[in-house]
Amino acid sequence: MSIEVEFASASAASNQSRPHVMNSETAAMKETALITGASSGIGLYLAKEFAMHKHPVVLIAPIAKELQRIAAELKTAGAPVVKTIAQNLEKPTTPQKIFDELTAELIYVDVLVNNAGSAHRGKFWEIDIKADISLLRLNIEAVLRLTKLFLPSMLQNRRGRILNLSSVAGFEPGPLMAVYHASKAFVLSFTEALATELEGTGVTATALCPGPTDTDFFKKSGMIGARMFQKTNVMAPQDVAKAGYDALMAGDRVAVPGLANKIIAFSRRLLPESTLAKMTEKLYIDTPDRSRQRGDEELKAAHGRREFGR
Repeated sequence: MSIEVEFASASAASNQSRPHVMNSETAAMKETALITGASSGIGLYLAKEFAMHKHPVVLIAPIAKELQRIAAELKTAGAPVVKTIAQNLEKPTTPQKIFDELTAELIYVDVLVNNAGSAHRGKFWEIDIKADISLLRLNIEAVLRLTKLFLPSMLQNRRGRILNLSSVAGFEPGPLMAVYHASKAFVLSFTEALATELEGTGVTATALCPGPTDTDFFKKSGMIGARMFQKTNVMAPQDVAKAGYDALMAGDRVAVPGLANKIIAFSRRLLPESTLAKMTEKLYIDTPDRSRQRGDEELKAAHGRREFGR
């Protein structure tokens, strides 16, 4: 039986017997999670968290071969069924295509994880407008479209969870990454407002706001040499993903993983915007000291979890 057929059969059977409200830990194990940007970074480890907790998962990312490899890993890790959809969420038509495909296969999404995102560094006027629009389509428009599509059925069933990837960048202006910071501020504000609107519906919304994390984010945005990566507390993506999963399942509105990031997020809400902007700009400037390499924290966390059987 193929993964797709197996998923459809399991989903259809689940829908026939699914109660309107499901709060127990056993019930949570049956919740199907859709995760965007699932082929790397925080998204990949979120997918692994859901798999370890026995959730069926739907993985979204642009490259089919990468998704197929990850799907096999997740099945081994504990996911009962895995479906992959290779689509580019920078295209405005993609969310509807994803929704239509899952609807046709009778796959009900209980948990929506809007993780996919992108970033670039540079002064605003030096960056091509096409790059900015592409970033906004992925970081904001895809989040809105997917939420608009999948939320109504959650409301109808009075159960569901939404996890939106914001950032500590959402708490402050970001010179040299102005559009990225603005996009994450949107996601944070949108999620907090949505969480209030959803009170009493059986559906929750959570904003995950990580600080610097050891993923390909820094490499893709050309910031391996930036002070933020070289000189600040960089978390392992495994730890961020676990914090995000736990916050989502607890129904928290905002989750800021790591004590240092919590302190920063709190303190920056008290400082003047001009001070925040200048502090942040310094973090995006390159430093000659490049002792930290991409993957250092990720590998440490991987070894630690193997040592302790996780």
